[in-house]
Amino acid sequence: MTLVVFLASALLCVGDRCYPALVGRDTPVGHFALHRRHVQQKGYGGDVLQFLETKRDIFAIHRVWLGRPSERRAERLARGSAAERRWVTNGCINVAPEIYERLTGADSLEVRP
Repeated sequence: MTLVVFLASALLCVGDRCYPALVGRDTPVGHFALHRRHVQQKGYGGDVLQFLETKRDIFAIHRVWLGRPSERRAERLARGSAAERRWVTNGCINVAPEIYERLTGADSLEVRP
């Protein structure tokens, strides 16, 4: 299963269903293989779907991170406005926990501008 993320509209789509997502200015564009990665860091729910690793960064799809309450990520994710969901993260793609659970069988990701 391939996931498609549209950065301009801050949507993650699976087949004919699209879900709101939080994205960042540094979210890489392209086609990527997904790898489930177990993480110990607080706030990620135990695992992420990694799609790119560089010397400096790891980019992944994960449950909405709530570690900095001032960012209001949960509230921004719940709103209908793409403008409020864009340019929020440091490059990862955040989705609601219930959506993340639906994505764990995916094997690839395409990120479009």
